[in-house]
Parts: sequence; structure tokens; C-alpha cells
Amino acid sequence: MGNGDFVYPSSSDRQCATHRVAIPPPQPFFMSFKNSLKETFFPDDPLRQFKNKTPSRRFILGLQYFLPILEWAPRYSFQFLKSDLVSGITIASLAIPQGISYAKLANLPPILGLYSSFIPPLVYAMMGSSRDLAVGTVAVASLLTASMLGQEVNAAQNPTLFLHLAFTATLFAGILQASLGLLRLGFIVDFLSHATIVGFMAGAATVVILQQLKGILGLDHFTRSTDIISVLHSVFTQIHQWRWESGVLGVGFLFFLLVTRYFSKRRPKFFWISAMAPLTSVILGSLLVYLTHAEKHGVQVIGNLKKGLNPLSFGDLVFTKPYITTCLKTGFITGIIALAEGIAVGRSFAMFKHYHIDGNKEMVAIGTMNIVGSCFSCYLTTGPFSRSAVNFNAGCKTAMSNVIMAIAVMLTLLFLTPLFYYTPLVVLSAIIISAMLGLIDYEAAIHLWNVDKFDFLVCIGAYIGVVFASVEVGLVIAVAISVVRLLLFVARPRTSVLGNLPDSTIYRNVEQYPNANHVRGVLILEIDAPIYFANSSYLRERISRWIDEEEDKLKATGKTSLQYVILDMTAVGNIDTSGISMLEELKKTTERRELKLVLANPGAEVMKKLNKSKFLENIGQEWIYLTVGEAVEACNYKLHTCKPEESQPWNNV
Repeated sequence: MGNGDFVYPSSSDRQCATHRVAIPPPQPFFMSFKNSLKETFFPDDPLRQFKNKTPSRRFILGLQYFLPILEWAPRYSFQFLKSDLVSGITIASLAIPQGISYAKLANLPPILGLYSSFIPPLVYAMMGSSRDLAVGTVAVASLLTASMLGQEVNAAQNPTLFLHLAFTATLFAGILQASLGLLRLGFIVDFLSHATIVGFMAGAATVVILQQLKGILGLDHFTRSTDIISVLHSVFTQIHQWRWESGVLGVGFLFFLLVTRYFSKRRPKFFWISAMAPLTSVILGSLLVYLTHAEKHGVQVIGNLKKGLNPLSFGDLVFTKPYITTCLKTGFITGIIALAEGIAVGRSFAMFKHYHIDGNKEMVAIGTMNIVGSCFSCYLTTGPFSRSAVNFNAGCKTAMSNVIMAIAVMLTLLFLTPLFYYTPLVVLSAIIISAMLGLIDYEAAIHLWNVDKFDFLVCIGAYIGVVFASVEVGLVIAVAISVVRLLLFVARPRTSVLGNLPDSTIYRNVEQYPNANHVRGVLILEIDAPIYFANSSYLRERISRWIDEEEDKLKATGKTSLQYVILDMTAVGNIDTSGISMLEELKKTTERRELKLVLANPGAEVMKKLNKSKFLENIGQEWIYLTVGEAVEACNYKLHTCKPEESQPWNNV
């Protein structure tokens, strides 16, 4: 019913109908602290499976937790093997040319791309919880490795030291990734929001594409900077060195790759055409160069690739100054980016197949494979989207597809590397450009603009920072904007005026529900966030301003003056001592203005702290209500009984 039909109950009826807000029973500090830690670091309760189990069963479950292969391998069937065999061979056909291409992008020997597609997938197959993630090198991490290590060592002048620094940076990245998983600190990766990743990946893809102009145009010398100004300056100041043979080959193979990808998107059943296109390009390009001797006419080729499996590199790690600082910084940034990409890709495909992956276990798995890889001549690996999408579309059933891929790469290392001698570098550039175009998600950027302009700003900030400054600067800009937004949410929480929906006891935001009626003599304010030191001063000033505006409005209409201020604290999940001080000051302010402060529905944690601080005694339990409706009813009753001249039924303002 509306306020106009309000029937005022007797005092005894009101006391029976009104529910008091309960104060939670006291809890020992240690128990409260333990619960807080559990919710922070163990929200998924990973130890639940060990409850009420025998020691031997717990040991087995513990092994299965860290080595998921022990869980699914006993149930592995021939049907699964057929699916994984097709998937593994398919992603191997993509991994081999991509691995060689991305190693060149990282200014590392091409053979490292094959090394990194052999050992890490085997480790992940044992420890990873995703069935669809296909492990390998990625373009963004390769570009970061080249640019960040290149600031310390020139890869062309000192390739051996550069190679050793890449192994060391990979080790540090793996240690960081595994530590985040073991310490349950995976939420740190969540600071890379969706908008940040969209802008960062698009910017990095643009930079990578621009870097490939060196291969497409057949240039011998190129800038070490990654920003668009430096790259374009390097390209157009060497016009006289452009090689048309290389350009024609590059454009031709890029057209072939894009056409096959477009066809596979239109006909998902023929996904294998797009997956096989890079290897087909390598074969065709190698044959073309071999038959025409194009390497003598300005077309650069890979050259000799060493046969054999990964050599040990543990003794090549560098821990001396000044290089260790550069390796730490490179490992930290590339490790975080690789984690964000790998976990995001794994979760996406897990959602499609309706199974769950543990983010912290994935961090341990990815970190371990990079630690092991750094000791076997591998550089940073994770789960790239393109390779994982092919694995998913090929119908993989388990992580065994990574083992099949690794075996295919192993056979290539043992027997087939001489066949890559005549592979033109321009084909590798075309493969990279084709893969990077898929990372420029303009549709996602348009969606961000339509839904949330601030998220779009984060996205564009990351993109501009990467393209016009560097990959590191773009990442810092994007994270900084995201953190600023987070701080604004905390420091400037929303407050709104509530009104009564007609013919109900429901109270909602008057801006969202224009038909909601203001209650005469009562101002109802909703606070939409916890009250902390960062926002307590703002809330005090904002609430005072709401009171001023309401009083001015009532004076202008000449109707009943403001008597009560109700704070709806439903969304206030917590409060600190600064917030309690704010409420105490607000109470004094309202009393000086002859207003009464009323609280509605404070939560358990808030009530506990208000009780310990004696604020409940100060304000009085009779001014704290379970719902806004009960608080309004009490205020209406007091107004009616205390002011006889206004005892007639009210009409809403």
C-alpha cells in the first residue's frame, strides 16, 4: 500500500511487528583471521577432497592434485587416443613453423622455437589441468624478450650472451609463475582486466606486424625500437634497399594464409585447412627458393638448423650484474603476460566443454614447464590462443595431444631440420602477420565503447602506449588506468536517494525508478560500497550535501521540513574505524540540525564493529532497523504521534 493509506499501529503492535538487527556472536580473533585468510587465498577450498580420507588415499589425491595425468591416464581409452592423435599432429603442423617464426621474432636462433615446442608440452601434459591448452611460444612474449633484453645486449653483436639472458629470463618467469600458484596469489593476474588485455594484445600485434616489414621488404638493417615512429622511419629511410622479390613472395603467401583462415572461419569443419596453411607455406616457399635459387637474388633464408634434441642449458644461466636485473625485469613482465594469456585461453575452452580448471594449479604447471625449459634450451612458453583453438577444433580429449605434438617436434629435430635450410624468412614474416591479425579484436573494442566508455579508455590507453612508446609502457599505462578506476570506485562510492514504489513497501533509487515517491519528512540514502578510510570523508560530505539539497527542496515547496535521515546500509559489507568516526560525526551533524539519524540493515561485520566501538549505545538500538520499510514506518509513526497538527493522512511529495 502507499503512504497515503498508511494505518498507524499501536506501540505494542509495532514492537511485535518490528524485527531487531542482531549483533553476531563474538568470534575469537584467530578464528576470524583464519577465515579471512581462507577466503582470500583458498576460495575454491582445494583441501575439501582430503577430508575424511585415509592417509594412503590422501597421498594419492595429493599426487593427482599436482600431477593430473595420474587422474586421467588410468581412464584413457583408444577412442581418446584417436582424437588426441589427430589433434596432436594438426597442432604440430602449426607449432613447427610458428615456433621457428617466433624465435626469429625474439632475436633467437630459429631452432629454439622447436626446442620450446618439445620439452614444455611434455611437462604441461603431466601437470596441467586444461584438456585443450596447446603449449608453445607466443608472439607477444617473443617481442617482449627481444625488446627488453635488447636494451642491455645487442643480439646481432653478442648472440651467445643474448641467448643465455633469454634462458635466465625464462627461469625467473617460471619461478614467478610457480610461486604465484603455490602461494595462491593468482588474483594478482586479475588486475589485467579484459579491456587491458584487448588493448594490450591489439597494440602488441600491431607492433609485431610492423616489425615484420623487415622480412617482407628484405631489409638487412632495422631499428631495435618497437614504437611505430621508429619503425616507419627505419622503413622509409631505406626505400632504396627494398627488394621486390621478397615483397612479392611475402604478399603472395600472406594472401594465401588469410584466404585459408577466412575459409576455415566460414566452414568450421575445414579448420584443418587453416591449421595446415603455415606448414604448407613453409614447404612451398622452400621448394620455390630451392628451384629458383632465389637466395641468390635477395631472398633471405633460414640456413642451417642443427639436428638433435635440446642441449642442456643449466650452465648457461647468467646471475651476474648488471644482467641479472634485466633478466628479472624481463622475466617478471613476460611471466605475467604469459600467465594472463594461458589462463584466459584455458578457462575459455574449459567453459565451452563444461569443465573446471584450477587457476593456481595452472600457474604451477606453466611455471614448472618454464623452469624445466630454461634448463633445456627453451625460452618462454605458454598456451597461445591460435594453437589452442586448433587443438579444440580438432577434437582433442586430453592433454595427450601435447604429447603427440611434442613427439612430432622431436622427430623433426632428429631427422627433418635440414629440410628447413631453404625456408625464406619472408614466409615466416607472413605467418606471423597472419597470426597477429587475429589478435586485433576491433569488435571487442567497439563493444567496450558501447557498454563502458571508461573500459574503452583503458583499452585505447594500452593500445596507444604499446604502439607509440613500447610494450612495457603500454602495459604500465593500462594497469595504471585500471588501478585508478578501482581506486575511484573505492574512494568515490555511489550514493543515491531512495523512494517508495507505489502500492508497495519497496524502496528503490528514484533516478532508476522515476515513479518512486519521496517520503515526506524523511530522506532515505543508499550507500553502495564498504566504508573505509579512503571514502569516509567523501561520504560525510556527500551525505551532508544530500541533506542540504533535500532541505532546500522542501523549503521551496513550503511543505513538511526534513526530520529523519535513513541510511540504507545493505551494500555496506564492511567498515573500518575511519568509517565509524564518520558515522559518529554525521550523527552529531544531524543532531545539530535537529535531524535524527537512522540505520537500515547493517550487515553482520558492520554490526559487530559498531557494537565494539559503542556506536550502537550512542545512536540507540531503537534507531537501527532490519529493512528500509520498517525504518520508514517507525519514522512515520513518530512524526505522526509527536506532531499532532500533522496527524492527518499524508500524501506523498
